[in-house]
Formats: sequence, C-alpha cells, structure tokens
Amino acid sequence: MKDYHISKHSSFYTIGLSYKKADAETRGKFSLDEAAMNLLLQQAKEKDIDGLLVTSTCNRTELHGFAQHPFQLIKLLCDNTRGSVEEFQAVAYVYKNKDAIGHLFRVGTGLDSQILGDFEIISQLKQSFNRSKKHQIANPFIERLTNSVIQASKRIKNETEISSGATSVAFASVQYILKTVPDISEKNILLFGTGKIGRNTCENLIKHTKNSHITLINRTKDRAEKIGGKFNLVVKDYGDLQTEIRKSDVLIVATGAQSPTISKELIHAKKPLLILDLSIPKNVSDGVGALENVTLVHLDLLSKMTDATLERRKQYIPKAEEIIALVQDDFIQWLETRKFAPVIKALKQKLKTMKEEEMDYQSKKMADFDSEQADVISNRIIQKITKQFANHLKGDNVDADSSLALIQKVFQLEVDA
Repeated sequence: MKDYHISKHSSFYTIGLSYKKADAETRGKFSLDEAAMNLLLQQAKEKDIDGLLVTSTCNRTELHGFAQHPFQLIKLLCDNTRGSVEEFQAVAYVYKNKDAIGHLFRVGTGLDSQILGDFEIISQLKQSFNRSKKHQIANPFIERLTNSVIQASKRIKNETEISSGATSVAFASVQYILKTVPDISEKNILLFGTGKIGRNTCENLIKHTKNSHITLINRTKDRAEKIGGKFNLVVKDYGDLQTEIRKSDVLIVATGAQSPTISKELIHAKKPLLILDLSIPKNVSDGVGALENVTLVHLDLLSKMTDATLERRKQYIPKAEEIIALVQDDFIQWLETRKFAPVIKALKQKLKTMKEEEMDYQSKKMADFDSEQADVISNRIIQKITKQFANHLKGDNVDADSSLALIQKVFQLEVDA
C-alpha cells in the first residue's frame, strides 16, 4: 500500500504512548478523563481540525487525526494533561498516513493490546467515535476508518480463536490472588471502585474464589449498590474506607481517580495485606508498598502474567493479520475512489460533451449517419478512457496529486469540490 496523502493541506497522524515504552506513572500523566477528552475535541474544532479521534485507556493514550504537522496534536494532548512535551517525546510514537491507518487496525483488533486478543479497546474506540461525532469532528474518513476497524475486529472474533479462554487484567488479578493468598475463600476482600475493571474483577472473584466475604465501596454508593445487589455483596459508605481496609486481607483498587486515593495514612496493617492497584493513573501512593505486612502489586505486573491461554492465542496472529490486510485494502480502495471520483466524473462529463458536439456535427454532414450506433461506440470508448485514467491514478508508483492536476489542466476540467 502506498503512502497515501489524504489531502494537500494535511496528513493523517497517530500520536500516542502505550504500555510498551511508558510505565504506569507516565501513562497516568497523559491519561484523559471524559471531561478532558471533550475539552480537547472542542479545542481541536476551534483550530479547524476536521477529523480527530481520542482514546485513553489504562494501557494507552492516542490521538488519531488530521494536521499539517503532528506537533499540533501533541500540543493538544499536553495542554489537556499533566505531561510535558519532553516527557511525551521520551516514550511516544508518531505514525503518518498508511502507518497511522495500519496502527489503528492493530490496536482496534487486539493485536497491540497488553494482553493479546483483549477486545476491550473496540468498545472504547466506538465511544471515541461517538464523542467525536457529537463534537462534529468526525469527517467521512474518520467514520469509514472506524467502521472498517470494527468490521475487522468482528471478523477476527468470529473467524479466529484469538480471544478464546478467560484472560484479562481482571482475570489475571484473581489468578494472582489465588496463587499468593492461602485459604482465599475465608479471607476478607475489599473492592474499592466499581467501574468496568472493578465490575469484571468482582465477577471473576465470585466465580473463582468461592468467597462470600467481599465488600464493595465506591465514591458514588448507588453504583456499588447495583453490583452489590446483583451478587448479594455487602456495600459500605466511602467514609468507611479506612475501617474496612483494617478488616481486609485483600484490597483491590480499581477507581478512575486522577490522583492516588489510597495513602499510607489509611493503612494500619496488623496482618498481611495484599493490595492490587488496577488503576491508571496509579491510585495507591508509592510509599504504601514499603509498609510492614503490605504487598503492593500494580496492573503492569499482572498484565505480564502469561499462561497457556495466551500462548495458545499467538497461533492465530497470522490469520488475524490476513483479515486486517483484506479490510484495510478495502478501506484504501474506498479512499482512492473518493479522491479520484470528482476528477474522473468531470473528465467523463467533458468527453461526453465532446462526443455530443462531434455527433451533432457528423449528423448534419452525413445523410446516413447512424447516431444510435455512434452513441454506443463512443460511450464504450469514453468508459475505456476514464478506466485507463483511474487505473493509472491507483498505481503504486504514481504521484496522484500531480497526475490529477495534469488531467485537469489538459482537459480544462471544472471539478466539484
């Protein structure tokens, strides 16, 4: 696939950072909550950026959009987070045009996930698109690209077993608890935070530990009560957090807060306490791990726990890449057609005008002129000529912009924008 310039004035870029080079603390500095993403899109709109997607998860933060230079997107990210340009550049990646498109396909289909085949990202990509659409910053390119990635993701799910077997951050955390905490069914477990990871962890805990001593706490109590009611668990007030931690053998922190919520002052461990921090940014202060009787584990460590399930998934990578290549090629063909269509349409119209003028002239000059037959033959020739031009423009070693400009100049075409 050639390096495809989407417009004369801007290119399509991906700028971002992920678990591959950025640790949890750095990812936390560049994470964006809902309000920050909305503000960033609003600012982009004011700067006349007409297509942008923003995704921010525990594993990555990325901007996919149009710019004259990638620094426009980098500045938008740094202006709306706690991270500096220097910190970003130390761990970042920047992809342009075909590489940016290819990267989004890999991310959206789980091939670039910290846990291979984790399809959580596709629902986040859908949310990103809906957010951009609401801000009227999702142009036809962004819409078609998002839909293509979703299509590839569905096909990979249906045609391979790359997401088979239970494995996720939530599952890995429960596996870690089972391996390290003896008699887990008798221990007191406290889950602080009932967002998506918290809910998934809760379900895995109940399923695998056979433990009925699970307590839930969330800043917004009614959200915890919904889950507590579903699984018949105890729900406590946010104000009871310190008291409940004292009773606990295992504390799982899965909040969406932008700064640590669990400090040294909250912990008074007279017996062994295992703390799992599943949050990005980190929600447990670093000093907590140094306390007596406390073991602190962050999700980055949990995500590295590979098992037979993950090893088995790797065999499906080639098939997944094959599906991505097919769907990606369809997208590029659509993109080429979209770019060439106005010029080809104008060329066809110009040739038809020339044909009609010539037929009108010949019909007056020749008494036995067969206009019907001449019309059929000329239309076929016009079709063949325009097809030749279209095929030329799609060539891998063709400067499409120069060719389009030349065709317009030679035929004096007026092209609709």
